[in-house]
Amino acid sequence: MASSSTATTTTFITLAILSFLSLLACGVSGQLSNSFYARSCPTLQSTVRSAMTQAVNKEPRMAASILRLFFHDCFVNGCDASILLDDTATFTGEKNAFPNQNSVRGFDVIDTIKSNVEAKCNSTVSCADILALAARDGVVLLGGPTWTVTMGRRDATTASQSAANSEIPSPLASLSTLTSMFAAKGLNERDMTALSGAHTIGQARCTTFRAHVYNETNVDARFAATRQQTCPFSGGDDNLAPLDIQTPNKFGNDYYRNLVARRGLLHSDQELFNNGTQDALVRQYSNNNALFASDFVNAMMKMGTITPLTGTSGEIRLNCRKVNS
Repeated sequence: MASSSTATTTTFITLAILSFLSLLACGVSGQLSNSFYARSCPTLQSTVRSAMTQAVNKEPRMAASILRLFFHDCFVNGCDASILLDDTATFTGEKNAFPNQNSVRGFDVIDTIKSNVEAKCNSTVSCADILALAARDGVVLLGGPTWTVTMGRRDATTASQSAANSEIPSPLASLSTLTSMFAAKGLNERDMTALSGAHTIGQARCTTFRAHVYNETNVDARFAATRQQTCPFSGGDDNLAPLDIQTPNKFGNDYYRNLVARRGLLHSDQELFNNGTQDALVRQYSNNNALFASDFVNAMMKMGTITPLTGTSGEIRLNCRKVNS
């Protein structure tokens, strides 16, 4: 029979192991929670929603811009708000990386939301969590599905322009390149195709689709001619066109219907329906908005948990544009 001291030691070791396993499990899930700010900032979600409602009512395109901002943030070292950091004389951020320059926007909207949140919950909510919530709310405000945003992300104190240049998918990318770039972030082909449906809202610059509408064959001729009217063969690089010609301010599955009709605006869009592995799924989404919405939600929740900073990593920035002093 074991002595009482031996039994006590055994119990202690058992509890320590269980505690370690519990911590390990938290680490695997990224330590994000559905109720992270329930006590520390109970008005967070309504505050974010209110500001996003004002921004989207003023300019519906802003919903797409904030969603794009979230994508480009998560694809570079995870969802850590690094994309929000301004360049300084001693710091190079991601805003001027090739995929972001003259492309990502909406920083002033995030600034406004952050100021409103700080007024109610000082030094509590990260810019990374604000961006995740704002992206979700923009989708909902344009008629898209909602989802639970798990929170607890912290903000990066560093950024990587080189990673932004190499890891954010290009509008000129092939299907195989897109597949490998999404896989590098833990996202499978179904996630990739569902997330691409974000292009059901928003606009793109002429320079990103010129080659597609002038030089490529996998595009409807009448659609190409229409796009050429506002995107000349040379010049007009910043002229805009809707990614979804029918309903650019409504979140739905028209994007996939366009792909089936060879009316994808970007080369990378039309690659999803080009005698490749995603053709069948694109057809399914084009005929079933509920399926697209469900898969989009699942993929957004998955993307939102890419290598978050949690616990004592990073910081809670007081100003989303710069690290704390």
